[in-house]
Amino acid sequence: MNSTPKEWDEVRSAFGTSIMVDTPLQSLAQNLDGPAWPIKSKDDTPAKYIDLSFDEVVEMLQLKGQKEELIDDLIVILRETLAFDTPFGDMVEQSQAASERENILLKNLAKLGIPEHFPIALTALEAGTLEFCKLEGLSTLGEFAVFAQSMSQNVIVGGDFKKLLNALSHVDPDALAEALPFRRGQKGLHLVEAVAHAARSTDGPARAELATTWFRDELLALEKELAAGGSIERQFVAIGNPAIERRAVELLRPHLRVALPERKEKKRSGWFSWLTGRK
Repeated sequence: MNSTPKEWDEVRSAFGTSIMVDTPLQSLAQNLDGPAWPIKSKDDTPAKYIDLSFDEVVEMLQLKGQKEELIDDLIVILRETLAFDTPFGDMVEQSQAASERENILLKNLAKLGIPEHFPIALTALEAGTLEFCKLEGLSTLGEFAVFAQSMSQNVIVGGDFKKLLNALSHVDPDALAEALPFRRGQKGLHLVEAVAHAARSTDGPARAELATTWFRDELLALEKELAAGGSIERQFVAIGNPAIERRAVELLRPHLRVALPERKEKKRSGWFSWLTGRK
């Protein structure tokens, strides 16, 4: 072990007032650029350890089948969670008594035409960050914004959570488009981008179903356009990735109430056709 009882006492004392005290250590570790936490139980939180002495923590870890050196990682995770982070700190450096009307994230959501009740489940955040939001009871972007304002400026978050915070704080269109179905140069969120995000995920069909339910008006408008002879492929051309565009079309197809023409292979022609004897 590299850590000392003094280091443990310092970090556990500081963490006692953190709002993250009941957050699973695995989730905290996933949102930091440090060591992973091997104990995957949702009940394995900082609260389980911070009332124990250094030796008692070591003993508990060993009873859980872990090496005593794991306390080094525990101290790192707690310390880095509490560490002051300048970009995030700039965003949350507001009065603790500030009302939701003064929340910069809520203001920027309104400015961008992004509804506060948009579901976190339809964002492109990583699985670990989605789990973190779920554990904290954050189901919408509005709840995400309020939670961010209520956090102490001494609490650090990383990964996609921090990326979305900074994207909304600084209105970064490129970062917003990576995390949300946001269309650069336009306001609001959109069905096509939501289905494109679904096409990049491992649970594409479920996400596509949720997207078509949430963007119902856009789906109806798209069906009218297709019924009038429009092209479904053209809707996704701005995505700029042919493989994702094709997968997105296939994910959207079952939710459309208008018939789409089947994709046909182009006929071989010219010299190759003559060589193979096909026309």
